[in-house]
Amino acid sequence: MILVADSGSSKTDWMGYSPSSGKEISFNTRGINPYFLNAQDIYKIFSKMKELEDVAAEVKEIYFYGSGCSSPDKHEVITNGLSLFFTNAFISVENDLIGSAYATCGDKKGITCILGTGSNVSYFDGTAVHESNYGLGYILGDEGSGTFFGRKMITSYLYHQMPADLSALFEQEFKADKETVITNVYQKPFPNNYLAAFSRFMYPHKAHPFIIKVLTDGFQEFIDTNIKDFKAYKDIECHFVGSIAFYYQDILREVCARNDIHVGKIFQKPIEGIYKYILKKEGLSTQKL
Repeated sequence: MILVADSGSSKTDWMGYSPSSGKEISFNTRGINPYFLNAQDIYKIFSKMKELEDVAAEVKEIYFYGSGCSSPDKHEVITNGLSLFFTNAFISVENDLIGSAYATCGDKKGITCILGTGSNVSYFDGTAVHESNYGLGYILGDEGSGTFFGRKMITSYLYHQMPADLSALFEQEFKADKETVITNVYQKPFPNNYLAAFSRFMYPHKAHPFIIKVLTDGFQEFIDTNIKDFKAYKDIECHFVGSIAFYYQDILREVCARNDIHVGKIFQKPIEGIYKYILKKEGLSTQKL
């Protein structure tokens, strides 16, 4: 069996295929980011999933594409963790930009942007991914991401800059105070996920002028910081993956149009595209997919 994974900081999507039986599986786990988890943490995620015990030994190859997987030492953390559970598998680990490029660009040139819990961007020349200088994480970067917008929501609320009608609704939903927020951000694990959770407040109120401005300004900042550094950004398609890009694509498309950016594909989840790309690369039929 072959397993393919696309992992963000919040969630990991998995798809698997057995060439011998034609059997397919799909499942989700929590996000597997080597900056926040070690090998034992990763093993514990799978050891609690009893439904995978029967297929673990059958898995011979794993192709893992994840956030935070940008260096050999981080690859090793993922490989070591997965190999503790999938003991018979060859494991390939790459960063999520490569997986997203495979899903969106295929074998064509393009720019691939991730706008999920975090954000990142890369240029794909049709064969290889050329990483940018960005993707600095939720403290230094992540422009246009769930963490970025969640931070905008909670700070505007705590600074009393959020309009009164929205502020009342925000308080009712989150009941967040300064001390609680500071404790979660500075003293507890996964502060990026904590901040990103506040971004969900935007969707039910996305027609509100305040939310429209926050989204417009945030996407513009992402474009100015991440996309415009590529000299050919006006000449090739720019693709997006991630929940933020997907759910707010109407505003994203407007901002891109103002900047002469030609939007290609927008996927909430790139896993299916990555999965099909890997099976095609392995010479396996995708007719059953």
